[in-house]
This record gives sequence, structure tokens and C-alpha cells, in this order.
Amino acid sequence: MAAPTRPVVEHVVMTGHIVDSLLLPKVLDAILSRGGRYHIEEFKLGEKQDDPSSARIQVTADTPAKLDAILAEIHPHGAVSANPKDCAVLPADIAGAYPDGFYCSTNFRTQVRLSGDWVDVEDQEMDCGILVDGDGKAARCVPMTGVRVGDRILVGRAGTRVFPPEAEARKHNLFEFMASPVSSERPKAVSVREIAAAMKRTKAAGEKVMAVLGPAVVHTGGAELVATMIRKGFIQVLFAGNALATHDIEQAFYGTSLGVSMDFGLPTDEGHEHHLRTINTIRRVGGIKQAVASGLLKSGIMYECVTHDVPYVLCGSIRDDGPLPDVITDALVAQAEMRKHIPGTGFCLMVATTLHSIAVGNLLPGWIRVACIDINPATVTKLMDRGSTQTVGIVSDAEPFLRALVAELDRG
Repeated sequence: MAAPTRPVVEHVVMTGHIVDSLLLPKVLDAILSRGGRYHIEEFKLGEKQDDPSSARIQVTADTPAKLDAILAEIHPHGAVSANPKDCAVLPADIAGAYPDGFYCSTNFRTQVRLSGDWVDVEDQEMDCGILVDGDGKAARCVPMTGVRVGDRILVGRAGTRVFPPEAEARKHNLFEFMASPVSSERPKAVSVREIAAAMKRTKAAGEKVMAVLGPAVVHTGGAELVATMIRKGFIQVLFAGNALATHDIEQAFYGTSLGVSMDFGLPTDEGHEHHLRTINTIRRVGGIKQAVASGLLKSGIMYECVTHDVPYVLCGSIRDDGPLPDVITDALVAQAEMRKHIPGTGFCLMVATTLHSIAVGNLLPGWIRVACIDINPATVTKLMDRGSTQTVGIVSDAEPFLRALVAELDRG
């Protein structure tokens, strides 16, 4: 008769605002739904509103594999081993690939244990590995394509801990409370007011406001509103694609966007050629900056970026005409260029671009607040489903939102 299998046990701890953020019940539910059992060995509830709570939980499962699955699910919610060890690393044996068993990062603040000390992971980003430097004193997220042979890559979850943003601080302002599933019936005036306030706080703190914009910003008549925000110092970096820049410059050259008059809303004679003629003109002079320097380009979003030293990253796609010479057509090079501009960012404004919003959201750490505005509610939903849970969503066309935002930024 085979001996009965003995259950396996792990002890985990949680600290922070684990009750009002519902992190504790999420962890307990995950343990049960994965076929495990729990026993709360210690629990301390914060006495005041801003006081953290703490819990020590015994997690029991029938097999090591089942226990490992449970621990993998509750780890991103801030449940870490009660008896931490230093993290384990393995050297990368293949360039552009992690060792088997690598730790997969989240966009939440993460620490690793090195020589008994907890160290913040730098360049925090979801869906990456963690590289520990040669002297074992620092760690940073590294994308798969950035791995070189011999890089010391973290494996397993031992010696790691995650700090979900909802566990670290209570919600003190409307922007935080409204980071919930998007609704077209949400009071937009209140939302716009809080987004403007967040942008003002970001600027006052010396941090950058990043804008991620789609071509509908121009099509709907919002280009001058964005230009106004750049002039007033409310946008410090721009991520976009070939279409946004092309139609912005088309408007400056011809007064049209996709051949439609921005003054009358009607197609113009031979207007369907305007965007291609715009691209050709910019290519002939060598680029957007050269067009501004020569006096050829005198207005618009791209003009203001150049004249106010606002860096921009234009990422290409398979759909692009031209493209403009400033557009980066290698997606991996574009990713790397975007990553250079993320440090120092405190707020990200995404308007009318589904794929670009989701792509940039994947690059941002969880503590950078995001406002995503789109006429399609699915854009915000997809962004949040991909892990960018710090996002506030507003269902609106681009121009009406931008007009209201500029008005709020002008107040006070």
C-alpha cells in the first residue's frame, strides 16, 4: 500500500492597505480556487485610516506543484515568503533568451534580495526578466531581446517581493478612485478637471507629462489644442506614429487632414493626394526638424515639438505611407527609444490610439498615472486587461476632450 502523500506548507506575509484595497480577500480566494487551504496565523489591522495592516498566512496544498501554482498567483498581490532568501540567478546561455525558469516581471514596484538586503529593481516594466549586475548590488528589468550571453538573470520567485500600488497608499483623490472599469456615463467634466489637476501636479513636481496621440487628434480638429499644451509646458514628450505626424503637417501645409478641409469639413479638390505630397515634401528636405529650420513648417504639433525641444518618438507600422524620415520602422529600435524617455515621467495622456496606447502601457511602470481617452470603450478595457490598472478611462471624441482639458489647464 502506497504511503499517503503529505501536504506541503508555505508561510507568506502581506503588509500595507491590504483590507480596504481588497488584496487580502483576493489572496485568500486565489488560494481556495487553486485547491489550497489557508490559516491566518497573525493579523494586525491598522488603527487609523492611513495605517498599514499586516497578515501572516499559512498556505497548504496537497502537492508541491499545486503549492507553486498558488504562490505564483498570489505573489503579484504582495504575498511574499515569511522566510525570505537571497534571489537566485543563472547566466544566460543564449543571446536574446532568458534561462529556463526565469522570473517574469510585473509593472508594479519590485524588490529583490541581494546579500541580505532588499534592493529596488530599476527600469520597472511588465513582461521582462530581471538582470542582476556583476557585483550583485543592483538589478533592473531587461527585455528578452536585450539579453546577452553571460547576463545574470533572476530565476524563481525566491528573494523577490512586489508592491501593488493599491497596497501602498490609500486613495486620496478623485483620479485614484476613478481608476475602475470605463463607463460612457461617467461625469466627464469632473474627470477632465482631475486629469488637468494631475498634469499640473506633475509639472509642479518637475516630472514629465507624456502624450500618446493618434491621428484622430488631427482629424477631429484637436491639433492646435495639443500645440497649445506644448507651448504652455504641459507636454514634455510625445509618442505617436507616422499618421499623426503626417496629418498634422498636412494641416499646416494644406489646411486639410486626409484631404478634408479643417475649416469647412468637406473634401477638397485633389485632397486625397495631400498626405502623400506632405510626406514627399518632408522627405525631400530631410526630416521634420529640417522643415522647421528652413521655415517650411510653421505650425502644428510637430512644429511646436521642434521649437520647444519636446522629444518625440514616431513608431512605424505596416500600414504606413512613406513614411516620414523621422519614423522608426524597426519595432525593437522604437521600443528601445521609447524606454529612454520613460524615466522621469509622472503622467501619461493617451488620446485616440488603440494599438499605440496598449503598446506604451506595456512599457510603463505601474506608478505612472495614465489617462486614456477614446471614442471606443474597448480601447480602455483592453489597456486595463493588459495590466495597466493605473488607467483612468474617458469615452469621448478627441477634440471635445482636448478642448475641455485646455480650458481646465488655463484655470487658476
